Amino acid sequence: MSSSRTGTARLARLALRRDRVQLPVWILSIAALGAFAASAIGTQYPTEADRLAVLRVAVETPGLLIFRAAPTGTSDGQMTVFGILAILALMAGFMSTLAVVRHTRQNEETGRTEMIGATAVGRQASLTAALAVVVGANIALAALIGLTLAGNGEPAGGSFAAGAGVGAAGIAFAGIAAVAAQLTQGARAANGMAAAAVGTAYLIRGLADAFGDVQANGYTMTSAWPSWLSPIGWTLQLRPFAGDRWWVLALPLVFFAITTAAAFALAARRDVGTGLLADRPGPTRASAALLGPLGLAWRLQRGTLCGWAMTIVAFGLVVGSIGNAVQDQLMTNENVRGRLDDLAGGGGHEAMDSFFAAMMATIAVLVAGYLVQALLRARAEESSGRVEAVLATATGRLAWLGGHVVVATAGAVAMLGLAGVTIGLVYGAGADHLGGQIRHLAATAYLQLPAVLTLAGLAVALLALVPRISMGLTWFAFALSFVLGPYGALFGVPETVRAISPFSHVPSVPAEATAAPIVAMSAAALALGLAGLATFRRRDLVG
Repeated sequence: MSSSRTGTARLARLALRRDRVQLPVWILSIAALGAFAASAIGTQYPTEADRLAVLRVAVETPGLLIFRAAPTGTSDGQMTVFGILAILALMAGFMSTLAVVRHTRQNEETGRTEMIGATAVGRQASLTAALAVVVGANIALAALIGLTLAGNGEPAGGSFAAGAGVGAAGIAFAGIAAVAAQLTQGARAANGMAAAAVGTAYLIRGLADAFGDVQANGYTMTSAWPSWLSPIGWTLQLRPFAGDRWWVLALPLVFFAITTAAAFALAARRDVGTGLLADRPGPTRASAALLGPLGLAWRLQRGTLCGWAMTIVAFGLVVGSIGNAVQDQLMTNENVRGRLDDLAGGGGHEAMDSFFAAMMATIAVLVAGYLVQALLRARAEESSGRVEAVLATATGRLAWLGGHVVVATAGAVAMLGLAGVTIGLVYGAGADHLGGQIRHLAATAYLQLPAVLTLAGLAVALLALVPRISMGLTWFAFALSFVLGPYGALFGVPETVRAISPFSHVPSVPAEATAAPIVAMSAAALALGLAGLATFRRRDLVG
């Protein structure tokens, strides 16, 4: 081993020790979601006619394919790929990027790297160990997905191809995160850059599937060429259960080799604790608003809020623009109406009510993602030691953390309203009842607010109670709420398990909203938040 990598094995063991809870939870959760989806296919689509009906509607409604994948056939395995494989690759991407940044840039930000560097450790050992751990985690994930799908009765070749595709996507994103960790000044910026790359890859894949070519049979598709530009697209281009093109695995592996080489080259050209992209210089005089905790929280979170708001607007434009096309299809297909009604929470609603309720559930998850990221900024400020300087002034602990909670919550409220207005304006353009559409869709969006705030309360409680692992636990709770809530019914998750997610208790449409679940979730959010604030007031600061 070269001197620059001396100590890699010990640092890898240390990383595994730190992630002994987080990585197994991520791996088991992703694999379990795939297993649930595969086992539910027979119940959701029991006959060939049911499957053909759903796939024909999907290929005729491109916007829906952004959330699924280009269909390749009607077998159990092919329907599993159509329904869930892109989401599994997306989750693997987030698992990988968070882990790489945690063991590289975050260690530098908290001073761990300098302390470890005082021992006999090579300069490249930290990055090498982080990548080795994440690659190992993705290999384990790939094997587990393959075993669970094969255990469900699917062909072994397609099962392990699907698992390999998901694991390879995670490995590719690990390389992106390694580069991001060299470019940025802090862990938050690196996570943001890497998460943006994962989201962009998912969007490129979705658009490529949406605008692909429909085959002569009328129910299968070939993705458009941009699919080859996305690591998540490569997962689907492997075509599990539809040819198993193993050679496609060369693309993410070569991509990982290139990005890793770039990361090591960049790491050799910077000092520990710095990034190659310099921070933009600030104004010579600080705003008077920074004298208070609310102004400081707004200054720290406004970039995050603007980024997520643009995502919400883009999503709203897509949903609103495909509304009329979806309406035409839903009027003629009972099976798809049933699937959308499941996604919207059940109840046998009007077709478009189910569609918009389902889309608002997805938007609510995005808003919850913003809220989690915004609240965890407080943890980043604490771990970096910057909060100590703030608390040395007249600002108290409750005022400081409360400022972050108020700004983040206000941003979530604003984004839900923005989603309702955007969809209403686009869908209702040219209609006689534009104002009514906007009010109805805004009300549908705000039905999701108690569930979103419940996750916010949990984030505050975890930040106060278990600060060192609060980031991983909060993101895991977010992912669990996502897969069990809006998509639990489609994946065949038992109702008792789905009840864990606050999104499973959201009323489907405003006209049928009842006070009980709204009050219960609001009370839970308030109780968790207050418990977190009270605990934070008493505990020691933790780096």
